Amino acid sequence: MSQTNRFHRKYGQMAERDKETFSYRVNVGHLSANPVAVSLQADPAERLAMAERWGVARVDDVKADLELLRWKRDGVRVRGRVCAAIEQTCVVTLEPVSSTIDEQVDALFVPEGSKLARIATDDSGEMVFDAEGPDIPEAFQGDSIDVGSVCEEFIVLAIDPYPRKEGAVLESPDDPPQQEDTPSPFAGLRSWKRN
Repeated sequence: MSQTNRFHRKYGQMAERDKETFSYRVNVGHLSANPVAVSLQADPAERLAMAERWGVARVDDVKADLELLRWKRDGVRVRGRVCAAIEQTCVVTLEPVSSTIDEQVDALFVPEGSKLARIATDDSGEMVFDAEGPDIPEAFQGDSIDVGSVCEEFIVLAIDPYPRKEGAVLESPDDPPQQEDTPSPFAGLRSWKRN
């Protein structure tokens, strides 16, 4: 039995599937100390919608294997791996470029209003961020988290905004144009003198 089927049997209607987007809401209000495994795979309609949203030529596959665990007192940690196979258009040759995305997912969520979601400020009231530190937990409403949109976010951030086909070279505007041996139509003017 797959992990997803075990999840549905154990938690019943805790997970809801929205057919319009890649949405998979998981009820986290009853998470125990044991992690919950969730496996997702996008169907053809979802992949078509993703290709439009992401601005790519085609999305061939999207799948994720995630684990949801309790974090601190009332938070939730989502971790795992998300993979996608996409086709984009080369920015140089306009030919198709296939690429594979394989990203680690690690995200923290806390209920709206939680003290853990507050952003640290200094004495002047400016936000303080540690670039090398962990991400600030995201707040969620109610008792569910949309792990499908979490997966989509990690994929979108990994998409190359300027895909190039292997070996494609863009000529620099500073490079002089290649001269052919054909004479310029203005070559005859050089010999013309003003009287």
